[in-house]
Amino acid sequence: MQPANKPKKITSWHVIGALLSHFRRAAHITQPELAEQVGLHEDTIGSIEQGRRPLKLDLAETLDEILDTKGALAVAVAKVPEREKLPAFVQDLVEHEEKALTLLSYQNQVVPGLLQTTDYARAVFDCLYPPLDEEQADEWLSTRIDRQKLLERKKPRPMLNFILEEVLLHRPIDGPDGLREQIRHLRRCAELPYLGLQIMPTKRGNHAGLDGPMILLETPEHEHLAYIEGQLISYLIDDPDQVSILQQKYGMLRSQALTPDESIGLLDDLLGGP
Repeated sequence: MQPANKPKKITSWHVIGALLSHFRRAAHITQPELAEQVGLHEDTIGSIEQGRRPLKLDLAETLDEILDTKGALAVAVAKVPEREKLPAFVQDLVEHEEKALTLLSYQNQVVPGLLQTTDYARAVFDCLYPPLDEEQADEWLSTRIDRQKLLERKKPRPMLNFILEEVLLHRPIDGPDGLREQIRHLRRCAELPYLGLQIMPTKRGNHAGLDGPMILLETPEHEHLAYIEGQLISYLIDDPDQVSILQQKYGMLRSQALTPDESIGLLDDLLGGP
């Protein structure tokens, strides 16, 4: 896991929060007073000022009016990089992912984001609980689709491998038609010469990935990282010993899953032929 003494990462939200705090104090308004004016709890204003909670664009516009800041907060929010609109624990993954030389992914619940269609991705976000508000869902969707540019990168060309549980090909998250289009998209991705797609058959009783999903990355500096995500627990691992264990697991998974050709055959069967 990332070392405990690693310096805290400063994001655009920290800068915007500091601006809000400065403007509020300059206007001689307390946090409770500002919270009352916008209809929020004062803890929410405190979280925004500390950079722990993103400032929504509509709220930024309201605050600009109250604090007479000439649209400064709204402009700052509009300029936040797409990756920083994601949850904090995903930002490190996205930063390393877009530059990765190799990326190996095993997923057992949903099709990985890099291979999702737009409709499938939206349906996945619609399943989240507590529900996302529409603006946040749109931001996350835009960022997820933007991440798929990795598949188009030519210099250096990334080497990618995905292992998916067969059950994902039968779970109609976006309805039967949406699932079929997602499978068709996977079939197209499987033709890419630098992308390996393997299916882990449900009939296989035991395999090395039963502990859960994982993503393994190699950076341009040839540093090896792993990303683990679960219920309320998601983190980047850079400890060589731990990453090595996960690499061994992934190697075993590749030997236990269907081969790329067998996986393409399964996709063709589900689509009714090549």
